[in-house]
Amino acid sequence: MGKVAIGVAVVCGIAVAAAAAVVVHRKTKKSGRWVKAMEILKEFEEKCGTPIPKLKQVADAMIVEMHDGLASEGGSKLKMLISYVDHLPTGREKGLFYALDLGGTNFRMLRVQLGGKGRGIVNQQFEEVSIPPSLMTGSSDALFDYIAAELAKFVAQEGSDFKQSPGRQRELGFTFSFPVMQSSIASGTLLRWTKGFSIDDMVGQDVVAELAKAMERQGIDMRIAALVNDTVGTLAGGRYNNKILGTGSNAAYVERAHAIPKWHGLLPKSGEMVINMEWGNFRSSHLPLPDYDHALDTESLNPGEQSFV
Repeated sequence: MGKVAIGVAVVCGIAVAAAAAVVVHRKTKKSGRWVKAMEILKEFEEKCGTPIPKLKQVADAMIVEMHDGLASEGGSKLKMLISYVDHLPTGREKGLFYALDLGGTNFRMLRVQLGGKGRGIVNQQFEEVSIPPSLMTGSSDALFDYIAAELAKFVAQEGSDFKQSPGRQRELGFTFSFPVMQSSIASGTLLRWTKGFSIDDMVGQDVVAELAKAMERQGIDMRIAALVNDTVGTLAGGRYNNKILGTGSNAAYVERAHAIPKWHGLLPKSGEMVINMEWGNFRSSHLPLPDYDHALDTESLNPGEQSFV
């Protein structure tokens, strides 16, 4: 959610890399060091290769951790977070939709026109705004008022090529890339700030409610329809064949709702639930790691770290 395709940049990058490879190939071969270079590459490939039995061991260990994570909160290194998304887009959606992605020192706004069956994304516009450093350590009202004010400007620039269905309120999807405890499709309590933010009065508050209040103060007539993790958004966006490039590693998938022991609510009508695995911190007691892996984990992760993205 809130990400713009950058396929052209990727293609350009591949072209540059290919050209560089050709130059290196020619120069290396001419200098008589080609054989030595190939030996080094072969050795590097052999040392980096993972044996098939080890890959199967990793897969088996992950399956065990997935089941444990679905059974209870804190029962696994895989968080297996319930997203409250119980069905994915069909490709027949039609109308005007907005997205807001707050993920760090910048936030992004996206306006998308969906054309319905067979048409997919008809039109879209994107804008990125930097957050002043003072707002990252100020008050929650100041931060969300700034975001809402920029969103109001963005909405005001809506052109005639974007059409809202008559009698229908505008809807917004909100990606909030900080640790939260989500309690419904459109609510989530901030657990703590990361990425340089430190706004004490926001911790423990519902981030959707705070954004909604700021939008109301700015006179924006829009409903926040969903609070989503960017990995869940990628899974949903895949129905529209968006080319999405991101950092980090995570996975989301569709699980049968009755196969989630820790789910205590009524089963959704669809019988399904999207699960955000949070596998970036995947470790398993069923898969012992070398000492250097444990040392790296100790140095790179805060105890109990749980990221929303």
